[in-house]
Amino acid sequence: MTRENKTVVIDELTEKFKESSFFYITDSSDLNVEQINKFRGLCYEKDVEMRVVKNTLIKKALEAAGGEEAGYEDLYAALKGPSSLMFTSIANSPAKLIKEFRKSFDKPVLKAAYIDSSVYVGDEALDQLASLKSKEELIGDIVMLLQSPAKNVISALKSSGSTIAGLVKTLQEREQ
Repeated sequence: MTRENKTVVIDELTEKFKESSFFYITDSSDLNVEQINKFRGLCYEKDVEMRVVKNTLIKKALEAAGGEEAGYEDLYAALKGPSSLMFTSIANSPAKLIKEFRKSFDKPVLKAAYIDSSVYVGDEALDQLASLKSKEELIGDIVMLLQSPAKNVISALKSSGSTIAGLVKTLQEREQ
C-alpha cells in the first residue's frame, strides 16, 4: 500500500470515527473465505459496515478523530493482531450479529467496542453489549411507561361505566 493510499484510508476512517457513535473492533482472522463472506452478508443485512484495516492505520485515524479527548485511548490496547472494524447506527446490532454467527463458528472475537463514549474491552463484554437497548427500544419503553397510568384510568372507567357517576366512584375507590 502506498503512502497516498494509506493517507486516503486514514482520512476515510477518521471521518467514520467522527460520524459514528458506535463501532466495534473484532478479530475474524481464522475464518475462511466462505465463512467471512457469510459473515459480511449478515453484516450487510443488519446494516453493519465491516472493514478489515491495519492496526497502525486504525490508531492513526483514532488519533486524528480526537484521540484521548474523544476517549479512544482505551481502544489502543486492543489494536494487536488482525483487526476488523464494524460500524453501525444501532449500538447492540454488531454484538447480536457476532453472537448469532458464533453459534456456528468460533470467530469473530470482540476485542473492543466504543459505545457513546464508553469503551468495552474484551470478548466477555459481548453479552453486555448485546443486551443494550437501542434508542428506538428505549423510546418505546418510555412511551409504554407514560401510557400505563392512562390505560389504568381508562380501564377503571370502563369497568365502572363511562358516566360521571362511574368516574366519581372510581376516584372514591382510589382514595380509600
